[in-house]
Amino acid sequence: MEFVSHSGVAPRGPSSVRLADHTTFHVGGNARRFVSATSEDELISTVAECDAAGEPVLVLGGGSNVLVPDEGFDGTVVHVGTRGVTAEVSSCGGAMVRVQAGENWDEFVAFAVARGWVGVETLSGIPGSVGATPIQNVGAYGADVSQSVSSVRTWDRELGQVKTHPAVDCGFGYRTSLFKRTPGRHLVLDVSFQFPLGTLSAPIAYPELAHALGVDVGERSPTTRVRDAVLAIRRSKGMVLDESDHDTWSGGSFFTNPLLTTEAAALLPPGAPRFPAGDRVKTSAAWLIQHAGFVKGHGTTRAALSGKHVLALTNRGDASAEDLLALAREVRDGVRATFGITLEAEVNILGRSL
Repeated sequence: MEFVSHSGVAPRGPSSVRLADHTTFHVGGNARRFVSATSEDELISTVAECDAAGEPVLVLGGGSNVLVPDEGFDGTVVHVGTRGVTAEVSSCGGAMVRVQAGENWDEFVAFAVARGWVGVETLSGIPGSVGATPIQNVGAYGADVSQSVSSVRTWDRELGQVKTHPAVDCGFGYRTSLFKRTPGRHLVLDVSFQFPLGTLSAPIAYPELAHALGVDVGERSPTTRVRDAVLAIRRSKGMVLDESDHDTWSGGSFFTNPLLTTEAAALLPPGAPRFPAGDRVKTSAAWLIQHAGFVKGHGTTRAALSGKHVLALTNRGDASAEDLLALAREVRDGVRATFGITLEAEVNILGRSL
């Protein structure tokens, strides 16, 4: 959950908090002021105070989907540290679960799987906080979080009030939502989910995962097996955080999979992946990158594509934000020159444009 509001700057004393220590890229200079809000009241009051003073605010969750500039952030960084999970469970209605925004997403997925709450098992291993998931409508292996969200509760920074958004009003789409389309306005406080109960997963929709599980697409598998299989696949691609592995010093998938018109999709080479997506056709950003000539590990000793998956741009240990942006632009331009498709960043890039 990383969004910035831009306005005037109120004077504050300097902070010694390096944002590189709070992001999965391990990149970023100091925050001018850093506040860890551990209660809803503190979260709202801190952001509201900064808004009233005209001070720039960066709301930071797990730091997994943000590239912070080398000069840091000249304003207040509010780290969402709220915790708590409450649930009402019945054999008829399933589980109605309310989760505070600062809870770790993968820890919550493990919690849900252990209790027989079905629906988010394929979203295992995704880094970040619960509050970030509806903003990006995170998804993986044929599922996305909007399929389980019942409502999202926010602080509306424009109206100065708490609002509850039923799922139908969240404007969910592929890697987007109402909250992403109005960046900075909605401060997520908690997310409510509705889960059916059981030990078998939702139908497996992704061929790679189905193959790993030894089932056909559309079949179900024990949720514990699905979680284990997803984590194994993600680890093989460097997509599970590991401080000792520079292939995981990334923001996950840097680019979104392009959504094309049927006419544009028809111009792709015969071997290019094509997936129905409403009135559009989704193709694979990773396939485009590979077939534009970029191999795993392409880059420099500072910033390179992951050695496990070309969709992740990684910090090899001492990369700067500018190093990573230079690599991202090279990849974007190479794909555009080869296929006429401009990749869009999934990562939130602060203070810069791709």
